[in-house]
Amino acid sequence: MESLLSLTNLSAWEFWVCVAVVFLAAIVRGFSGFALSALVMAGLVVILPPVELIAVCWFLEMAASLLMVRGGIRQWDKTVVFGLVIGSGIGLLPGMYLTKTLPIETSKSIALVIILVLAVLQLLKVRAAFLATTPGLYISGLASGVVAGLAGVGGLAVALYVLARDAPAAVMRASLVMYLFIGGLLIFISLNIYGMFDLQAITRGLILAPICMVGVIAGQALFRPKLEPYYKPFCLILLVLLAAAGLLRMALV
Repeated sequence: MESLLSLTNLSAWEFWVCVAVVFLAAIVRGFSGFALSALVMAGLVVILPPVELIAVCWFLEMAASLLMVRGGIRQWDKTVVFGLVIGSGIGLLPGMYLTKTLPIETSKSIALVIILVLAVLQLLKVRAAFLATTPGLYISGLASGVVAGLAGVGGLAVALYVLARDAPAAVMRASLVMYLFIGGLLIFISLNIYGMFDLQAITRGLILAPICMVGVIAGQALFRPKLEPYYKPFCLILLVLLAAAGLLRMALV
């Protein structure tokens, strides 16, 4: 145990909080197809700044994608996914630039507010007809790239777009899985450009990845037809609670 704490540079309680948050977030990812990074960011941003969490989340997303990509490739919407990937590739670098240049407390607040606003919009079933158009597709991808670079929650911006198209739950889940897998390659390049893949981030990511994979397997087992109507409200309500709790804690400190 002491060696794990030394490698991750975390206290005992910080390490176990990380383990619990990653495991629960991975269950949601396996169930819904998205929200892993958003949940990890919301749950751990009070322990680690977003600039450190983004690289860790990359390892977690890739671990989850390796388990889910086989199922996702059978039902994904190729046109939507590639449009979102192109847009996000353009928006990713500006988002990461903002993360590197903004003060840590500011980036923490922005990350939590972004999560809270996007989750509430989806809970309220906000649908914009423009998003269902071709320009809307690329603008949604661009926005998700900026948000992914700034706060590591690009999957939520993409989910908002998919919601506007009224896609079936299985297609939405598969498309998000494939988007996060393909988009992860772009994020890898950007993280290297900005030097965010330091030894500490790599170590934390590799140590938490097996925990993430166990959670994803558990979440996949829960994705059954009779539960499909409930999966999205569940993870969005959880996001709202986590983000609100994080903002409240920061306001009280």
